[in-house]
Amino acid sequence: MNVLKIGQKKKVQNAWAMYDWANSVYSLVITSTIFPVYFNGVTKSEEYGDVVSFFGFKIVNTVLYSYSISFSFLVIALISPLLSGMADYGGKKLFFMKVFAYLGSLACLGLFFFDGDNLEYGIICAVLASIGYAGSIVFYNAFLPEIATEDEFDFLSARGFALGYIGSVILLVLNLFMIQAPETFGLSDGGQAARWSFLITGFWWAGFAQIPFKYLPDNPYHKKVKKGLLLQGYQEINRIFQIVKKTKVMQRFLAAFFFYSMGVQTVMYLAATFGDKELGLPGDKLIITILIIQIVAIGGSYLFAYLSKALGNKISLVIMVFIWVLICGAAYYVVNEYQFYALAFVVGMVMGGIQSLSRSTYSKLIPKDTTQHASFFSFYDVTEKIAIVLGTFSYGIIEQITGNMRNSSLALGLFFFVGLGFLLLLRIPKEDFQNIVEIKDA
Repeated sequence: MNVLKIGQKKKVQNAWAMYDWANSVYSLVITSTIFPVYFNGVTKSEEYGDVVSFFGFKIVNTVLYSYSISFSFLVIALISPLLSGMADYGGKKLFFMKVFAYLGSLACLGLFFFDGDNLEYGIICAVLASIGYAGSIVFYNAFLPEIATEDEFDFLSARGFALGYIGSVILLVLNLFMIQAPETFGLSDGGQAARWSFLITGFWWAGFAQIPFKYLPDNPYHKKVKKGLLLQGYQEINRIFQIVKKTKVMQRFLAAFFFYSMGVQTVMYLAATFGDKELGLPGDKLIITILIIQIVAIGGSYLFAYLSKALGNKISLVIMVFIWVLICGAAYYVVNEYQFYALAFVVGMVMGGIQSLSRSTYSKLIPKDTTQHASFFSFYDVTEKIAIVLGTFSYGIIEQITGNMRNSSLALGLFFFVGLGFLLLLRIPKEDFQNIVEIKDA
């Protein structure tokens, strides 16, 4: 249900897309490139190699990092449905988005003080940053059906991801210069430059987030907060769950999204770790790889938006997931940096497209006459978060059992294959689907 006046729409849509610009630097700098490489570097020792002690438990550093990501998204999966119900019932979607955004940005600032000797502190900051990022996305995504019409979903979603890729690449290039030539910036070495990159990321996130915070509609349906908000939030999310449970097209889409997200998100979070451990690539080459992915993903977001306009969302998603299956198979045989770069190019092409089109496709499945967008999107986001939990956990545990990350890559291919099967069973209705489910808002 679009709540904007015609004159407001463009300004609000641009402001909404700018949150991708604000928060994507976290996803690129902290989770995908500089922090994983920095973390691996400062947690290795001559005496114990890559085995670290975390609260007295001995564990491989890359496995610990995988598990920390899993834990952070598990927390969000558990709390976001209830928070979404409270946000919808009390009209506090923007408030919760701010809370999580500030939590994440402050945790990024905190990583400036992580030097490897305070391992527990570093992991706690990384987990809090991940919770802040994932939590804010739940409420950010929920604004899409409120600020755009269905025919605008695909391209507006693509615009957001494209801005995110552009902004994060700009900051990553700056950080890369800092790490390669720290003396130019008055820094002692690349390690100190990496820590400064975490600090800049936190300020960038919080600073640019002020644009969407200023223009996004706050409580557009004028809901009044009543007593028992927690209980009402639970009742709200339970009501939406009953609707999702009875809507077969949503169930099948979420099942497909769950399995292919296990692969997509795990590749995003652990690609740099794979290049570091399996191929022995130095940090600068790993960052170049991620830059390739990000730059290509800008075009990929729009390419598949156009493809969905011509062939439909389902066919576009099927094509992308099939390509992902091939990527996972190819990763098993990658042995040098040039093969890794080529694979990164293909990953970038489908990464932006599948994220953007998944979000817009789900938006089209939400009943038109509802104001409960955060609650509906919480099921989408929880599906993705549980997928990340299981994907990163399985990646870590397969490495721990077999001692080889390549086996983990093959497992990701199986996840994509199952997701492809659910997509083939999916029948995305035309626009009149929105009239199938009638919802009487409280």
